[in-house]
Amino acid sequence: MCIDTLRRWIRDSGSIVFFGGAGVSTASGIPDFRGAHGLNGKYDAEVILSRGFFETHTREFFDFYRAHMLYTDAEPNVVHYRLAELERQRKLNTVITQNIDGLHDKAGSKKVLALHGSIWYNYCMRCGKSYSAETVKNSVGIPRCECGGIIKPDVTLYGEPLDQYVLDMAHAFAQAAEVLIIGGTSLKVYPAAGILESYMGRKAVIINTEETPRDKYADLVIRGDIAEVFKAL
Repeated sequence: MCIDTLRRWIRDSGSIVFFGGAGVSTASGIPDFRGAHGLNGKYDAEVILSRGFFETHTREFFDFYRAHMLYTDAEPNVVHYRLAELERQRKLNTVITQNIDGLHDKAGSKKVLALHGSIWYNYCMRCGKSYSAETVKNSVGIPRCECGGIIKPDVTLYGEPLDQYVLDMAHAFAQAAEVLIIGGTSLKVYPAAGILESYMGRKAVIINTEETPRDKYADLVIRGDIAEVFKAL
């Protein structure tokens, strides 16, 4: 019944915005990093992926990052491909994602707002030179630029602010959407979780395996894996 409603809303709308989190990419073999094991049980993943840890335990940060965040061989799944198709049909206005894997782009989406950056962009903190994800993946210890500077992934770590322009654009698209579909995210991490609050319409959908603190603000809640839901659409 709920999926029938979502199917109808998608069919009848020409102004859809999708906002997704880690659950979108699990069907591509990318686990939620919060489930990753820390370094010898000493640190939680969220601690390791913080700006403070990056600065004070740089080698340990990159050991974890290479092992648990760099899924360069991952392929898009049904969610990524279906959203790219909706964009080509001029029904989907944009994808807003908390993921850094770049799979929406790989699936063919052109209008993607990556709130937390991307593993595919890396830069020298000293001279600004750009480097590929493979450079970081194939490095040992701390990846270094030819100038000696540290090569930092262009991803937003805990303790770093989101790109304000990208965040403002995300809120603007969400506000103007006819249908807002939110999937695979716990809606617990701000400011990204506040995007639902910008929505002005009456067709907000939350798809997640577990209850979220924002379910009460949705017009339709579908409890389940987002990949399975999209297969049924």
